Amino acid sequence: MTVRAGREFLAIPGPTTMPDAVLQAMHRPAIDIYSNEMLDLTESLLRDISKLFSTRGKSYIYIANGHGAWEAALSNVLSRGDKVLVLESGRFAIGWGNAAALMGAEVEVLKGDWRRAVRPHEVEERLRRDTEHRIKAVVVVQIDTASGVQNDIEAIGKAIKAAGHPALYMVDTVASLGCMPFEMDKWGVDVAMSGSQKGLMTPPGLGFVAASARAQEVHRKANMSTPYWSWSEREGTENYRKYAGTAPVHLLFALRKAIDMLHEEGLENAFRRHALLGEATRRAVGAWTEGQVLGFNVAEASERSNTVTTVTMTTGHDPALLQRYCKEKCGVVLGTGIGDLSGQAFRIAHMGHVNAPMLLGTLGVIEVGLNALKIPHGKGGLEAAVSYLGEQVGA
Repeated sequence: MTVRAGREFLAIPGPTTMPDAVLQAMHRPAIDIYSNEMLDLTESLLRDISKLFSTRGKSYIYIANGHGAWEAALSNVLSRGDKVLVLESGRFAIGWGNAAALMGAEVEVLKGDWRRAVRPHEVEERLRRDTEHRIKAVVVVQIDTASGVQNDIEAIGKAIKAAGHPALYMVDTVASLGCMPFEMDKWGVDVAMSGSQKGLMTPPGLGFVAASARAQEVHRKANMSTPYWSWSEREGTENYRKYAGTAPVHLLFALRKAIDMLHEEGLENAFRRHALLGEATRRAVGAWTEGQVLGFNVAEASERSNTVTTVTMTTGHDPALLQRYCKEKCGVVLGTGIGDLSGQAFRIAHMGHVNAPMLLGTLGVIEVGLNALKIPHGKGGLEAAVSYLGEQVGA
């Protein structure tokens, strides 16, 4: 017996549930990729992507997922043998560093752990010790979707500046762009990258990179670039060069509609929505943790992200059983624990196309599962989320 009907709801951190309007935007014939319509579409998207990154620098669109955008960012500003400092706070900065190593860079990890954010003073201290300036780039994620941690990108940028170090500052915003503030120019970020499938509510397959003037200058001397990823190859009057070939027209239609929807809502309103839903989730999880089985992966409350909450499960209970129950019985798909948290956690995504009914339904289903599986937990999680939203969202 189940209580599900219709399509599953994806409470996973990517690909996230997409608005019907975005799906419908793709349901149309292809257009002439040499037409003025295509040219206007490209120019509008590149302009709006730069606005999302809050930069006057150039932006680029790649037919790729986030891992491809990692390569695009690295290959354009590094030379083989350059040293990269990776700031650990979960899985994904480490993944970016692994990509750099495979591409021919020397990689050093500034050790952190999966339960806390990067400490800016540790970054400053390490850079001050690099008196020969061997480190050419510092890479970090704004939000790590495995650990659920949120890093203070502005504070890390200030630490790099305080160290007087010339390394490029490179930030992964895959799980944050469109969901929370990101001020590329103001915070001193040289290269930022993202993907389409999370906060931007678009199918997987588009990667984005923004580059500061300083990054563009470094690019002219870097030797790791290849024709597909190269910023230089994407310049020129021919519009197809912006995509290194045939444009992904239907994904672009979807992206255009998704960004239009963000404009209609207003970015500040979107940020506020994510903050409210993130805290509502934390209120629910906080109540559940009183049973001594569930817990927050991120130890400090101020470092928990507004886009994904990673919930640990201990004392012999298997999170896969809860995930299976929620999916098969109720039609809600929770994120699994990955990397160091494999088999030890589940994840609740609250990013992109998500609102109060979606989130409260997800939290309610989790409570149903906890009860059905007799997993010890504190009571009143859903009620705590409802009470919080009722207090914060006025009549």
